Formats: sequence, C-alpha cells, structure tokens
Amino acid sequence: MIGLAGRRREPGGLRRRDWRLPGLLLTLSAVAGGGWLIERAGAPTGTATPAATAAMPHQAQVQRLFDQAVLMLHARQFEPAATALHRVLQLAPTLTEAHVNMGYALLSLQRLKEARDFFDSAIALKPDQANAYYGLALAWEAAGDLPMATGAMRSYLHLAKNERPEHLRRARAALWEWEQARESGGRQR
Repeated sequence: MIGLAGRRREPGGLRRRDWRLPGLLLTLSAVAGGGWLIERAGAPTGTATPAATAAMPHQAQVQRLFDQAVLMLHARQFEPAATALHRVLQLAPTLTEAHVNMGYALLSLQRLKEARDFFDSAIALKPDQANAYYGLALAWEAAGDLPMATGAMRSYLHLAKNERPEHLRRARAALWEWEQARESGGRQR
C-alpha cells in the first residue's frame, strides 16, 4: 500500500519511501529543461544579440551541469545534485527548471523550507510552471500543512493541461486524500 507521501507500508507497520513519483517528476522536469536549453542553443549565431553572445560561453557549461544534476537526482545523489544546481543557478539565475529541480533535491533532503523557497522562485519566474506547483504541494504535505498542499495541488491541476493522464490521476488522488483528511480532522475537533 502506498500512502500520501509516497511511503510504502511494509509488513509489520514499517514504512519505506517510494521514489517512483519523484523520479518521474524529475525526469519530466529534466526533459522540459533540456528542451528549453536546446531551443535557446539552436538560435543562429549570426542573429545573436550582444547580450546573448556574452552569455553563450556559459551556455555549454550550464547545459552540462544541468544534465549532470538531473542524472544525480535520478541516482538519488541529492547533495551533489544540489551543489551542481547551485552552480547552474549562479550561471543562469532565471533558468526556471533549475529552480524546480533544486526544489526537488532539497525536498528529498528533507530541507522543506528551502525546497518551498525554490518552488516559489520558479513560480515567480514562470507562473504557469506546473511541476513547480506539484513540488510545492509535496513540500507542504511533508510539512504537515494540508491546506497549503491542497491549494498548490489545485494550481497544478489547473495548469497541467498537457500532462500525462497517470500524473493527473495521482494528483487528483492526492488532492482527494488531503481533502478527506481535512474533513475527518475537522469532524473530530
């Protein structure tokens, strides 16, 4: 059985973290971030503005570090991934996917406040960044704040028009469980 936070119950009541959903989300964010970087790299060099030309020497380094960080996240090497993402953000502070992935790395390290800050900064950079709302919902859930988790997950569902159906089902299921938990908690008081 898998609970809200992705923890699998083992015989005897012990819980083991199920990393499939965070891994899937990280893969999706990496693909989206890589696509964004490739799209920017694909601009013809003859039409680049001086500002874009000045940024190009770092572009290859940003792409390499970002790709390495994503691989580290998939390998559950969260601390080294956070270090690589920190460097990416130094070189490309407005790279939304780097903010999102840093949030997921910090969430995996149980650094919840910092994770929420990175998800919030991704949303500030790109208000329609659906996976940032999903991560924010998970961070609020881990902190035990179901009203905030519910609000973030509703935002995710509102924005996630092109997400895969299984992701939307998981999000709706989590939202339903949180709402049920809030309702049953309210009746007991």
